Amino acid sequence: MSVTEMFSYIQGFLSADQDVREDIRKVVQNLEQTAREILTVLQSVHQPTGFKEIPSKCARARELFCTVKAHLSELKRKFPMEQYYRFHEHWRFVLQRLTFLAAFAVYLESEALVTREEAAQILGIEVVREKGFHLDIEDYLAGVLIMASELSRLAVNSVTAGDYTRPIRISNFINELDSGFRLLNLKNDPLRKRYDGLKYDVKKIEEVVYDLSIRGLSKETDSEAK
Repeated sequence: MSVTEMFSYIQGFLSADQDVREDIRKVVQNLEQTAREILTVLQSVHQPTGFKEIPSKCARARELFCTVKAHLSELKRKFPMEQYYRFHEHWRFVLQRLTFLAAFAVYLESEALVTREEAAQILGIEVVREKGFHLDIEDYLAGVLIMASELSRLAVNSVTAGDYTRPIRISNFINELDSGFRLLNLKNDPLRKRYDGLKYDVKKIEEVVYDLSIRGLSKETDSEAK
């Protein structure tokens, strides 16, 4: 093979690779659009009357996750599964965001932490790497940490809406989440930096709960519960 033939062959490979990346980018754009739609639906719970609409908003989000499944199903067909990590950077951030949205929806529904298996099921992808397109564990953890920031915001808005028990429940949940993350030896720099943000979320929510206590509102909620 001459030098010209060799570089012509390389150019063919590069062109084919670029075509795959362009196809992936188009699907990822659709995923990002759907993620924005889900976020718009779920963030409406921050409004004063939003807590009353949680069931309907979560139901609507579940419907939109069906669209997410369709886009991810299309994405799976754009490249060989053994090359997952070769193209991972293209969808990593949107997959983390979708995991956050799945986790937030599950929390709003049950005030429980979504498992990696549940999140993957909502998105219509795998958990086990060998089975194909999957939810990488670091992407799952990043999504959970994004949810923690959203819950700190929800704690503040709960007080504004006159719901004084929710911040206390959120505080208990976030503290338990923080304890779980402390068990992990995080060496991934982006994930480690995001985890550092959890400390501020914990502090922010604790300040909300402390303020409720000082104002005597937490005692009122305790007496109501009794």
